Amino acid sequence: MLFYYGLDYLYLVLVLPAIVLMLIAQIGVKSTFSKYSKHFCNISGAEAARRVLEANGVLDVRIERVSGNLTDHYDPRTNVIRLSDAVYDDCTVSAVGVAAHEAGHAVQYAESYGPIKFRTAIYPVCNLGSRLAMPLVLFGLLFNFYFLIDVGIIFFAVALLFQLITLPVEFNASKRAINSIRNFGILQPDEVSGAKKVLTAAAMTYIAAFLVSLAQLLRLLAIANRRR
Repeated sequence: MLFYYGLDYLYLVLVLPAIVLMLIAQIGVKSTFSKYSKHFCNISGAEAARRVLEANGVLDVRIERVSGNLTDHYDPRTNVIRLSDAVYDDCTVSAVGVAAHEAGHAVQYAESYGPIKFRTAIYPVCNLGSRLAMPLVLFGLLFNFYFLIDVGIIFFAVALLFQLITLPVEFNASKRAINSIRNFGILQPDEVSGAKKVLTAAAMTYIAAFLVSLAQLLRLLAIANRRR
């Protein structure tokens, strides 16, 4: 039964390669961030985030320090950019790239960028779906309740939709960050490419995570059809 539900050929062919890709992407973002953390510049992460905000006319966002490693994020509920210890006051190309990216998210909200507004609106439903999907599918498989299997798969698909919407949101935030870094002289021309590589590596983790979830959804659909 374990082989049938989990370690079957669908897992080996679909899910496992995607997981390997995700691990490679995670290693890539850490190594790229580490590499360009050794490239020093004349501005800290917090200062760079403030420059990006000011350049885009966004003046009401606070910038705070948060503990952890690569825990940087923008919180739209409190309108605060939180930068990790390795980013907040470090004057490196990596720190500037990450901080500018988070400032890009703040600018997205300030300008009512469509995809990020839509992602925020569907987040409660998607969060619930991600929590309930697998328990419903497993319960349905164990007791042959096909309705629960279908509901679980729908919930999983809704959660996947959130990841799909996240991709253009992240790409756009990085594009805004690099454009601001380049156009307003936040970094020197030879440093901009390093910041872009850091953000590109980070974007790959979102793509890989989406592919893992997509592989899981295809596997669930195949298992459900096979059971019928």
